[in-house]
Amino acid sequence: MSMAIGRRTSGASFDELLVWLVLALLMFGLVMVYTASIDTASVNAHTGFNGAYFLEHQAGFVAVGLVAGYAAFRVPVYQWQRWAMWIFLGGLVLLMLVLIPGIGRSVNGSQRWLPMGIINLQPSEIMKLAAVLYAADYTVRKAAFMHNFKQGFLPMLLAVLVTGALLLREPDFGAFVVILAIAMTTLFLGGLNLRIFIGLMGMSVVGFIGLIWSSPYRLQRITGFMDPWSDPYGKGYQLAHALIAFGRGQWFGLGLGRSVEKLFYLPEAHTDFLLAVIAEELGLVGVLMVVGLFAFLVVRAFQIGRKAALQERHFCALTAMGIGVWLGVQAGINIGVNVGLLPTKGLTLPLMSYGGSGVVANCIALGILLRIDYETRALQRGRKGA
Repeated sequence: MSMAIGRRTSGASFDELLVWLVLALLMFGLVMVYTASIDTASVNAHTGFNGAYFLEHQAGFVAVGLVAGYAAFRVPVYQWQRWAMWIFLGGLVLLMLVLIPGIGRSVNGSQRWLPMGIINLQPSEIMKLAAVLYAADYTVRKAAFMHNFKQGFLPMLLAVLVTGALLLREPDFGAFVVILAIAMTTLFLGGLNLRIFIGLMGMSVVGFIGLIWSSPYRLQRITGFMDPWSDPYGKGYQLAHALIAFGRGQWFGLGLGRSVEKLFYLPEAHTDFLLAVIAEELGLVGVLMVVGLFAFLVVRAFQIGRKAALQERHFCALTAMGIGVWLGVQAGINIGVNVGLLPTKGLTLPLMSYGGSGVVANCIALGILLRIDYETRALQRGRKGA
């Protein structure tokens, strides 16, 4: 049946609105990465004193991402299901490699990158995509055991714990939170026993408290987040300047390119704190526009998943919703960090922040989402024609 779908979709339409939404986020991200980084790049010897350095690299990442997304769209969904386990195992291998001294690259105390010539690969971004596919495939295969802790839940728990252990060694706590959210939501949507799910939620809260309490740097982030003004030049520095940027932007912002905080005050202005620059230059209106675009993207992913579920294409449904959870949770955490609702996590804004691995992984995921919608529409037309 799945192979038949792959052959019958040649004349099916696709979700043009979703394509335009993704392009809008990518292009808006290019503009904001440029305005957030131009001054930093202009005085940095590493960039050759080229103000457009980060723009040029990000444009290259977006181009590669669009090609990769189109290639992913061309692959029938049944193939992604076949590859899910192998992609997940490949992701684990990459997470192991990045921890090996001399292979993985360390930046700002975190060992998260694999040097690949002219680019650096961030395995945690690949692992998010792998988690979506594996969780969907696992839930479909174990559908009959979702009410059984040992057979339905325990294997996935072990997979998540192994992944989490590797991510926390980097450390990349934010990526672990996103992957855990993907796995839990997929299992819940797939019919996991409610008591097991509630128990897992409780265990997760206790586990997160334990991880924070046992790690001085995580505890420092929490205390800095609670009151950034108590140490605005130390542990509260990033959040304090992000809040200043929001305050300066007010309703309509200071104008594109007129941010002051990006002038060496706000660290990681073109990556983790891109939204703060948007707030300062485009105001609350600009921030609400970004929030609205991501909210629409998540809703659309769940709508595509629901349509697939009505056709009993359960892997497609869970994959589409898993992609929505991934992008929604990561965007939500990044926005929460920027406005001071969450402690700093080191998570970028999907599709918009500077970074090659994230943009390419996001585009591949959205290519798969478009393919799911493409095949769903083909089946609907086929049934109407019959």
